[in-house]
Amino acid sequence: MAEKRDYYEVMGVERTASQDQIKKAYRKKAKECHPDFHPNDPQAEAKFKELNEANEVLSDPDKRAAYDRYGHSAFEQGGMGGGGFSGDFSGGFSGMDMGDIFGDMFGSIFGGGSRRRNGPSRGADISMTIVLTFEEAVFGCKKTIDVDTIDNCDTCHGTGAKPGTSPQTCPTCHGSGSETVTRQTMFGMAQTVTTCHTCGGRGKIVKDPCTSCNGTGRVRKKKQIELDIPCGISNGQTIRKSGHGQAGTGGGGYGDLLVTVSVRPSAEFVRQDRNILSDIKISVVQAILGAEVTIRTIDGEEKYNIKPGTQPDAKIFLKGKGVPYLRTPNRRGDHIVTVKVEIPTNLSDKQKELIREFGGLPKKESFSDKIKKAFN
Repeated sequence: MAEKRDYYEVMGVERTASQDQIKKAYRKKAKECHPDFHPNDPQAEAKFKELNEANEVLSDPDKRAAYDRYGHSAFEQGGMGGGGFSGDFSGGFSGMDMGDIFGDMFGSIFGGGSRRRNGPSRGADISMTIVLTFEEAVFGCKKTIDVDTIDNCDTCHGTGAKPGTSPQTCPTCHGSGSETVTRQTMFGMAQTVTTCHTCGGRGKIVKDPCTSCNGTGRVRKKKQIELDIPCGISNGQTIRKSGHGQAGTGGGGYGDLLVTVSVRPSAEFVRQDRNILSDIKISVVQAILGAEVTIRTIDGEEKYNIKPGTQPDAKIFLKGKGVPYLRTPNRRGDHIVTVKVEIPTNLSDKQKELIREFGGLPKKESFSDKIKKAFN
């Protein structure tokens, strides 16, 4: 019997190759030597069998570790649990996910074989909205929020099995989570991998389910999470809190919590990017003669001297009194105040005469003056 080639050599990868690199190399070589593209070619069939054998070992972390340590002898005479390789390469190349390899070339010709479901799967993200006041968005704050999530069961720690027991390897798929189906294609007989009907693709079955989670390994929980709102955050922006989403399956990590900010409008201030806008009302006299006024800012009240002769809609710039920059909170925008001059509507006769005199207008005659003028 010919000596077997090194599996890394068969796959065309280095011994330090990652699982992703091994997967890509397998797909590439499988397309090159698949027997459906080389009918009646025993050499192609032999290469394909050799490739599948190498892939079955190197794509499994446990088998790969044994191979790295003991070489081919790790699988001789019932090695690796006495089961040897699960693929029966003589009868049509089982263990092969045709849809996975050829899906990008031929769509669903091979039935779109399902992928393994028993591997680690990251948990889903959770999205929610939080409402902030204008001031909270400007200066930042801490908020404690209630989050409804799916988490690992505290009783069984996510296994789904009753305490004191453990899930068993599925007898149908032997832990792979998939089973092989043979079907006729335009290239002849082909085998695809589908989800195992016994374990639903999990690779394990629970004989004694946990009563807390009914064997699912996960339960719905309500958690309180503290959220740091950065100063200067804008309406509609989203805060990501990594690892606070739903629990994953098969040892997969948690998803993320995504919190979108909704800022309530202020009765006094309007935000324009990093600037804050507001109005101040002054009298005609204050506009003409000047005056000291009090301006309300986001930091509190501030005194300001109105210059004599200030015109309506004049702008007052209060430097550094605006919104902090999100990434550089020590830097702030400006507070821009628009001056609104109030025109009086209930003047006395004396006040009106003074205004006429100030404006160089003729004095308004009274009724008695008109009578005197008529008789004279």
